[in-house]
Order: sequence, then C-alpha cells, then structure tokens
Amino acid sequence: MNITRRLMMIGSICTALTHQTIFAQTTEDYPNRPITIVVPFTPGGVTDITTRLIGQKMSEKLNQTVIIENKPGAGGNIAASYVARSPANGYTLFLATIGTHAINQNLYKTMPYDGEKDFAPLSRLAVFPNLLVVPANSPYQTVSDLIIFGKNNPGKLTFGSPGNGTSSHLSGELFKLMTGVNMEHIPYKGSSPANADLISGQISLMFDAIPSASTNIKANRTRALAITSKDRNALLPEIPTLDESGVKGYELIAWVGLVAPAGTPQPIVDKLYKVIAEVLASQEVKDKLLSLGANAAPQTPKEFAGYIKEEAARWRKVISEAKISINN
Repeated sequence: MNITRRLMMIGSICTALTHQTIFAQTTEDYPNRPITIVVPFTPGGVTDITTRLIGQKMSEKLNQTVIIENKPGAGGNIAASYVARSPANGYTLFLATIGTHAINQNLYKTMPYDGEKDFAPLSRLAVFPNLLVVPANSPYQTVSDLIIFGKNNPGKLTFGSPGNGTSSHLSGELFKLMTGVNMEHIPYKGSSPANADLISGQISLMFDAIPSASTNIKANRTRALAITSKDRNALLPEIPTLDESGVKGYELIAWVGLVAPAGTPQPIVDKLYKVIAEVLASQEVKDKLLSLGANAAPQTPKEFAGYIKEEAARWRKVISEAKISINN
C-alpha cells in the first residue's frame, strides 16, 4: 500500500509540474497567434474607430496581428456574452463600454452575462462626453431657455437617441432627473436617423457623440448648447458644460475599455495592460483621440475593476429613479 501511495503521489506531482510547465510556456510566448478584439457595435462609429486605432498600435508592440470583429446587437449583450464564454487564454478580448458593463445589467430584465464576474478587466481606454444639441433654427439659445420652456410646457419636449440604453439616452434621463423637465424619449436605430429628425425639427434635442454632432454643427444644421463632461472639451472649448449652464453637478462621460474572459492568466493580463498603457501614452494616439472628442484614460486592471463597479452602481440609481427598463 505504501508503495502504491508513493507512486500515486509521484504521479500527482509530475502532473502538477507538467501543467505548470505548459502554463509557463503558454504565458511566456504569448501571443503566438492573432488576437481578436470583439466590438459590440457596427463598423464606423467612434467606438469602432477608437478600437481600430488602439488595436493597430497594440499589434505593432506585440508583433502580432490584432483583428477587430464587429458583433452588434441587443445593446452589446450579444458580443459580451460571446466573449464571456470564450477561452480565457488572452486571444479573444472585448471592447467593454458604459453600456455593456454599467447600464445594461440595470436596464435589461434578464442578462446573458455578469459584467463584473465574467470578465477580467485589462484597462480603460478612453472617455467621451456628449453634446446637448438642438436644431439650428431652434428657439432655445441656452440650456436655461430649454429648462424654462420644458417646465412651463410639460411633455412638449422630445429628445432622440441612437437607441435605448445608450449613453445618449441616459444623458437625457439624467438631465430630466436633475432639472425636473419632463421630456419624451424617442429611440432610433442609430445616430444617423436620430440626427436626420433633429435637423428637420422632428425632435427637440439630442445628446450626441462629438464626432457626429460636430459635423452637423460645422454645417450649421444643429447648434450645441452644452457638453456633458465636468470640464470643457479641448476640441470645442467655446461650448460650456451643463454644470456651468445651471445644471449643477451634471456629469456624464461615455467610456470604453478592454476586458478579457474571467480566468485569463495574470501574466497575460499584466502583459496586455502594459502594452495598452504604452499605446495610450503615445502622443500620436492622444492626438487622434482628441480629434474624436475623446481623451485617453488608462487605468490599471484593479482600478478599472473598481471603476466598472462604481459606474454600475451609479447608473443603477439613475435607471431606478427614471423607471426605465427593456424587456428581453
């Protein structure tokens, strides 16, 4: 019996050492094949452009191809659940957003993934404020004009968004809560149709991402009244913040970051964070992000995990008070 037990013990030790050796080899030569970053939206949007920019620079530093794969649908839930179920080996990453990791879990009645438990945060990438815009011929010249009209005419104002649960939608809901103005939300299937109705005056206002909003502003099709960030934006320094415009304490910034499936080996997490931090420290990348109205905003994996938790709690409160939900 003693000999048998010893042989079993030796066998167990050998197996453990073999697994450790394979693990070490796996992490030491990572990556030895292409990495895929799954983006939960269609190509061409600001989040997609940002991911392609950073993915290209990561590819150069890792000396390995980084593929961008777009999987739109269900507010990002389809792509997020796909990555959550992918092998935790560092070869399938996900572009996490304020929607997929802070809003959706509080908005949808059932979720196919857990934003905190099913992912290993790598780093936040960038933050994006929205602009409060109105048609060019709108009678509202300031945020105060808008608030006064809204309070005197409950339900007469409408605001559009690219869809339920987007940062644009939540910007409007937060505005309603903080000002007491009753506005009707009109969800669209994307920013383009929402902007078309804004320009034609079919809706009163919209909280839009800077790239699409600034194009219409420069063409004198719309007019910006304020920005949703705490500070003014370097790209549009003349536009006041909502806080400056009388909505004290208002702040909403959309954000994106990279996460991996939960269980991804720590050496791989650490390596990817180091590369991402180096990419975001590049002046070229910072300048390109600024041209999109965004700011590079890296965080360590631990910081990003805490940030996701804080953001989820914040939007849980807003969504609960606004009494909004989406049936699956």
